[in-house]
Amino acid sequence: MGASDTLIGDMPRDGWVDRMAPGVIRPYLKLMRLDRPIGTWLLLFPCWWSQSMAAQGWPDLWLAALFAAGALVMRGAGCTFNDIVDRDFDAQVARTAARPIPSGAVSRKKAVVFLGAQLLVGLAVLLSLNGFSIWLGVASLILVFGYPFMKRITYWPQAWLGLTFTYGALMGWAAVRGSLDPAPLLLYAACFFWTLHYDTIYAHQDKEDDLLVGVKSSALALGSNTRPALVVFSTLMMALVAAAGWQAGLSWPFWALLGLPAAHLAWQIWRVDIHDSPVCLMIFKSNRFVGWLLLAAIVAGRAPGGV
Repeated sequence: MGASDTLIGDMPRDGWVDRMAPGVIRPYLKLMRLDRPIGTWLLLFPCWWSQSMAAQGWPDLWLAALFAAGALVMRGAGCTFNDIVDRDFDAQVARTAARPIPSGAVSRKKAVVFLGAQLLVGLAVLLSLNGFSIWLGVASLILVFGYPFMKRITYWPQAWLGLTFTYGALMGWAAVRGSLDPAPLLLYAACFFWTLHYDTIYAHQDKEDDLLVGVKSSALALGSNTRPALVVFSTLMMALVAAAGWQAGLSWPFWALLGLPAAHLAWQIWRVDIHDSPVCLMIFKSNRFVGWLLLAAIVAGRAPGGV
């Protein structure tokens, strides 16, 4: 393992932020999870999938870059807001107690100011899109700001996260075509079940602490039934992705490559051990491969000459 693989709680120790960033900004980079990019990837892939599905030929690289910038800053804003709301819970959990707000490295007031700055950057990215996409993006804020409270009232905060974190499945299509159609709606539904899949695995890391502090999760709701539930979630995801591809008129390379992300999801279900936190984290992070494999299938199915 490299130095960045050593953790303090859930934060890398001696990673690139500690080694390269000026000391005054390190806590803020950690607050926005810049040293843990998996969340940005999981937010970004639905945008790229949808954008590529909507494209006429190769996806627009400038638009893809805008989505990458938006995913980076909005994931950071979401983490910042979540940590502001959860600061008392995080202080009681060993995995999260060293985070910048509960540890005292960033005050609540400074975190709020930092949140505002990130939202302004996100707004600048949003205003670069067409009018329909702008209003669609504004509507997503209801979901974004509601998420941190869900674990207090339901055992299925992962369902709310599924609606929130994969909103890019709508945004990508809207940014290309200026409207919504059945294909992005089906893709959004597929991404919802993908989130249930990967975030249930992630939540198994915290189930003991969650019981102690009184918060809820799908890991606690499912318990020993997690593996069968993952089979259902991943099967529904892939079926809905296939339906979205059919609605979008993707050509034969999409269908030829679609088995690769499905096979990786099957490997995750076979490999996961809900009683082993490091394995759960490893499986959770491996969903970036699902992202790349499905993106390759969609781009190949839309590429010039693929028909």
